[in-house]
Amino acid sequence: MNRSTSTTTRWLSATALLGIGALALAGCGRSDSPAEPAASAGAAIDDSPAEGTIDIWAMGNEGEVLDELAAQFEEQNPDATVNVTAVPWDGAHDRIATAIAGGQTPDVTMLGTTWVGEFASTGAFEPTPEGVVDPSAFFEGSQGTTEVDGVSYGVPWYVDTRVLYYRTDMAEKAGLEAPETWDDLTAFAQAMVDEGAGSGLSLPPGGLDSSLYLLPFVWQAGGDVLTDDGSDFAFDTDAWKTALEYYNSFFTDGLSENVRLETGEIEQKFIDGDVAAFYSGPFHVSLLKEQGGADFEDDFAVAMVPGDQSRTSFTGGGNLAVFDDADNRDAAWKFVRWLSQPETQVQWYGISTDLPSVQSAFDDPVFADDPYTSVFGEQLADAKAPPAIPTWAQISAVIDQEIEQVTRGDKSVDDALASIQQQAEAIGTGS
Repeated sequence: MNRSTSTTTRWLSATALLGIGALALAGCGRSDSPAEPAASAGAAIDDSPAEGTIDIWAMGNEGEVLDELAAQFEEQNPDATVNVTAVPWDGAHDRIATAIAGGQTPDVTMLGTTWVGEFASTGAFEPTPEGVVDPSAFFEGSQGTTEVDGVSYGVPWYVDTRVLYYRTDMAEKAGLEAPETWDDLTAFAQAMVDEGAGSGLSLPPGGLDSSLYLLPFVWQAGGDVLTDDGSDFAFDTDAWKTALEYYNSFFTDGLSENVRLETGEIEQKFIDGDVAAFYSGPFHVSLLKEQGGADFEDDFAVAMVPGDQSRTSFTGGGNLAVFDDADNRDAAWKFVRWLSQPETQVQWYGISTDLPSVQSAFDDPVFADDPYTSVFGEQLADAKAPPAIPTWAQISAVIDQEIEQVTRGDKSVDDALASIQQQAEAIGTGS
């Protein structure tokens, strides 16, 4: 598998496939049983060299290439050995759940960001102890993916976010620059359709993962999934109505074709000019360069997502968590700490193309001087993730279905949001 394909698979797995797998642990509805008590953090981690064997599970491409980086840790800690087990994404969720149930866990595991809430509720992870990391070193949205009820379980390891990919040549022909506001985005999409594009902005019209495209519009409109105090769902609010109406306008106004384009399809349509803009993560830069050829590189660019009250985007990625019953707990946390150092994360990008979770790493010229990665670094300063609740997979599946009902014209926005609110309340937060 080449690096571009691996990165694509990782993004799709971390946002979509993992969410489906979460249903197995989250259950099918509101639970009357209280969640397991949270584990307590152990002793602070000192600065002495790590010793002993550290077992870590890592998914997808990360599991395939982590040995290369781990060898450097072993050189700096000669009495330590890192054993990496590569776990396929499609079986990772169930494997972790089975290991927890059977008490046969490694020391450290990589987690999709949407898994933290459900697994932390089992009491399987140790909260991050003192001396490991400074939480403020990470992007706020990424750090938030490790936290459940104000307690951090592990650290963000790498991050992904979505930005706007757009055809610069088509925009220049229409006399437009990268859109910054919703009004700009609508005008941009209309101009691109007038220039012959089938979709001025390609959006999924519902189905799997479409909730993760709608959520940024909700955040940009000042809304969120939960109320401010976290006590209830907030789908029946003005912000959600504003966001879903705006999202749907791209279909009702003919600015986005009512066709779901998957990775593998959207690239060629973008290159051909049939799609003028779309939202995606960093992996698409290399895909477009490879598929479009040298001449195409000057015809597209990336920009921060346009916004309303904010320009907030979605953030995902992978976290690292240490199990509460880890055999080599101290060394495990020392390895996690080392992986979180800015210089290590810059090296890791060169190996894996994973974007750093530590903000200061983006000061390195490899990011700061690059017209693509620098934009992703800027976007990560205004990016959020869904709430870390055990039932998020079930909730997002409901949203996916209701989006499709709206874009097909089978249900009004008001009715769809009322349905989401009702179903979400029946499902509960799982906490």
